[in-house]
Amino acid sequence: MSKKFTVEEVAKHRDEKDCWVIIHGKVYDVTGFLDDHPGGKKVILKVSGTDATKQFDSFHSLSVLEKIGSKFLIGEIGTAAKEENEEEEEEFKSPLQVGTTFGEMVPYGDPMWYQDWYSPFYNDSHRKLRKFMRDFVEKEVMPFTHEWDEAKRLPPELFIKAAKAGILAGSCHHPPADLLPYGYPTGIKPEEWDSFHNLIVADELSRCGSGGITWGLIGGLAIGLPPVALFGSKELQRRIVPGVLAGEKFICLAITEPSGGSDVANLVTEAKDMGDHYLVNGEKKWITNGVFADYFTVACRTGGPGFEGVSFLLIERSFPGVSTRQMNCSGVWSSGTAYVTFEDVKVPKANLIGEENQGFRYIVANFNAERMGIVIQANRFARVCIEESIKYAHKRKTFGKRLIDHPVIRNKIAHMVRQVEATHAWLEILAYQTLHMPLDIQPLRLGGNIALCKAQATQTFEFCAREAAQIFGGLAYTRGGQGEKIERLYREVRAYAIPGGSEEIMLELGVRQSLKIGSFMGAKL
Repeated sequence: MSKKFTVEEVAKHRDEKDCWVIIHGKVYDVTGFLDDHPGGKKVILKVSGTDATKQFDSFHSLSVLEKIGSKFLIGEIGTAAKEENEEEEEEFKSPLQVGTTFGEMVPYGDPMWYQDWYSPFYNDSHRKLRKFMRDFVEKEVMPFTHEWDEAKRLPPELFIKAAKAGILAGSCHHPPADLLPYGYPTGIKPEEWDSFHNLIVADELSRCGSGGITWGLIGGLAIGLPPVALFGSKELQRRIVPGVLAGEKFICLAITEPSGGSDVANLVTEAKDMGDHYLVNGEKKWITNGVFADYFTVACRTGGPGFEGVSFLLIERSFPGVSTRQMNCSGVWSSGTAYVTFEDVKVPKANLIGEENQGFRYIVANFNAERMGIVIQANRFARVCIEESIKYAHKRKTFGKRLIDHPVIRNKIAHMVRQVEATHAWLEILAYQTLHMPLDIQPLRLGGNIALCKAQATQTFEFCAREAAQIFGGLAYTRGGQGEKIERLYREVRAYAIPGGSEEIMLELGVRQSLKIGSFMGAKL
């Protein structure tokens, strides 16, 4: 139980040597912070001994209280008697509420099934996972997001925490159940884990508003490990999977090259058959987690030109001839984006993933999950833009009234909302198909739709990031502070619109694939 103070008691502490303030009902002794305040000590002294909530909210985000304010927190406003009365009060329930709600209930700030809307897709295990993920992200990630992003790296202990919580396992599609070091979050059994659990893990993690952290923690794992888990030999799986899912080792997917990205069939990194090993030479570019990866799931040419000559090899950093360097990108700073070079790297034949010259088939099988991950993250980032904009518009005043009271601002938010909700409905129905459709036909049946949904999601993200930046004004042009998430997300749009297949390629693939599937299924064209 925290110490209780009255407003009158706080009012006695209002000078430079003894300065208290009230913010959101909490009492802070900021005497030792006066000289460190970025705006100077007089700004605080003007409101010393009083409730400074309004002034604080005008210039800061609540994350400041969570990270810095905790050092100066000494109690809260209230009395013991008031606390007892509050405990006796029944929780208010709106007459419009028919079920349960979750989160802060900012309109459209969360998916509709969070906000007392009916959904056929979720059960109690999903709701339990949702609560678990939100608690983990708000405690272990969000207070440090800006700090880690600016440092361009994540602390090693975060991976261990996420692993022990089951989050790393929950970020990977189809890991062998017998190789999970810590199981799934909240004790969900492997046979009960489904596509919507994967969706919730990625969606809730993305609430931090940083592609760098999301990709840094699960990006390489989510796309680099499934080829090993699905197509690698049992020995390779036993050697690689447990360490990666325990957060002790790191893996990445290395397909894109300096000479081409979406044109996978024409990659040039060569793996020459030398009898008992392959000799690999080539370069990979824009490789997520490549800076700190221990393992590289590498697409390389083992045969002739085109699709039929591509294979997957598991290359280990310890092999002589492997080198990486950090790339300076405009966004996703903490994701460890790397330029990777292979020079006469000897790779044992045992590290071949699946069959030789069948790599393109494995790449295509991996694309759907990769692109769905991008859809989930991009759409949550767009939703973060909505939530942040609505909150800011309720406290920021211009021309004598709040931003939210200006029709032009509500119009901007409306266009953001309609696109985000449409995209989310599409991704949910696609997730439902991945849950029920036979795995072997999913690359063909779902590939076109998922490609189109990716383009929809990243264009929605770009639109929302721009509109949110307009609502925040200069704050969205400044790293840190109230506009921190918007400034960062605006920079990271291209990191979602291009990787996993550029929007132009996705749109072309989506229509071409759908027409092909339609003809196979008897479409009368």
